[in-house]
Amino acid sequence: MQDIKCPSCGKAFKIDESGYSEILKQVHDHEFKKQLEEGIQSQVQLAKAQKDLEMTKIKGELEKKYSDELKLKDSEIASYKDYKAKLSTKMVGETLEQHCEIEFNRLRATGFIDSYFEKDSDVRSGSKGDYIFKDFDEDGNPYISIMFEMKNESDETATKKKNEDFFKELDKDRSEKNCEYAVLVSLLEIDNELYSGITDVSHRYEKMYVVRPQYFISIITLLRNAAKNSLKLRKELAIAQSQNLDITNFRTKVGEYAKSFGQNVELSQKKSDEVIDQIDKAINSLEKTKKALQDTAKYLGRANNNLEDLMHLAIPDKNLKQIKG
Repeated sequence: MQDIKCPSCGKAFKIDESGYSEILKQVHDHEFKKQLEEGIQSQVQLAKAQKDLEMTKIKGELEKKYSDELKLKDSEIASYKDYKAKLSTKMVGETLEQHCEIEFNRLRATGFIDSYFEKDSDVRSGSKGDYIFKDFDEDGNPYISIMFEMKNESDETATKKKNEDFFKELDKDRSEKNCEYAVLVSLLEIDNELYSGITDVSHRYEKMYVVRPQYFISIITLLRNAAKNSLKLRKELAIAQSQNLDITNFRTKVGEYAKSFGQNVELSQKKSDEVIDQIDKAINSLEKTKKALQDTAKYLGRANNNLEDLMHLAIPDKNLKQIKG
């Protein structure tokens, strides 16, 4: 028998060995259960903290990767669009009129020595174009004249104009200034495939063309060469007629030249169309990639929500309550 003193009242009582062992067992079981519960609680909290940390790290890495890729695609798209715009004009801080004048003056000394290219300053009729081009034969007589109108429009312009909005006025200016041709040099409707290079709109207004700025010199050269050949053929015709010669071959030459001129215009426009088409395809591909990345971000958010729900389900709350009970 052993004496046991109560820690509360101080009273001593006797207890045999088996009772003493039972008390020790109860104390030991209570402490063990307490330690077990605290250990399980600590392990569950640690596991949750680790999962939260891992999830935060994964989310940060994925969102950074998505953000970096999205910025890269935006940069590539902007670069392609900028390149496409530069195909239309090499202007840097210039107006479209200044660009065309500079391009012409670069070639004036070699290709347009005797040509006239000046601003249309005659407003007596109440209207005027932008520039007038003329070239002259050896006798000083003009054999070709072109009325030019230049139209530009930034992406920020609220009301977008169309090329055809200016046809009527341009034709009026051409007629009043006694010019043979009318040419609209335009950056309007930049995505309209109809106006991708040199476009003949003579079905609307006689001898009128719409060109992109990179074809400004080309249209002058094409029309001037056509006029030169026409002038040469007219002189040959006059000689032939004066000498009562057979003009059948002459008429054949005229027809062949007209056909050749049309083919040259068509080939120039086809080449431009191919370049613009490739750029448009690249832009569309990048836009699709950007959309896919944006969709990925949405799916990532949904996956994150599902993972958090799964983590809550993984915490053994039910088992913990059973242990406590």
